[in-house]
Amino acid sequence: MAKLKIVKFGDETLRKVCRPVDEITPKITRLLDDMIETMRAANGCGLAAPQVGVLRRIAVIEVEEGVVYELINPKIIAYSGEQKETEGCLSNPGKWGITKRPAAVTVRALNRYGKEYELNGKDLLARAICHECDHLDGKLYTDVQIKSVEED
Repeated sequence: MAKLKIVKFGDETLRKVCRPVDEITPKITRLLDDMIETMRAANGCGLAAPQVGVLRRIAVIEVEEGVVYELINPKIIAYSGEQKETEGCLSNPGKWGITKRPAAVTVRALNRYGKEYELNGKDLLARAICHECDHLDGKLYTDVQIKSVEED
């Protein structure tokens, strides 16, 4: 495994729509492993492929230590409720904002073995799923930010 370089805000890669993964190859599984290592090294709870310069629909999430969700070609299929919470991004270190996100979401994705599954997330997991799926569509948390944490 290798720690990857995280792309920072201002890099146009973060504004591009990612391509779906057509086949899960050893290169894709290696990318998943490297993304997990990179996310953990940066003390993050999620990381999307464009954040490491790869324009593919892949994300990893770990909001509970040791429980990693690998999302390949994720699609949010249901959402409910609302939460307004502080959110940040590994691509925008040291910056935070209040965002409005669903309180609960269901996402359908493939795992590293090509098996389709559904993940139901609430609270922080729901926010992380939305945040990482947004990255795959070239959207940033600042696009849904209600206010910057630095504002009074």
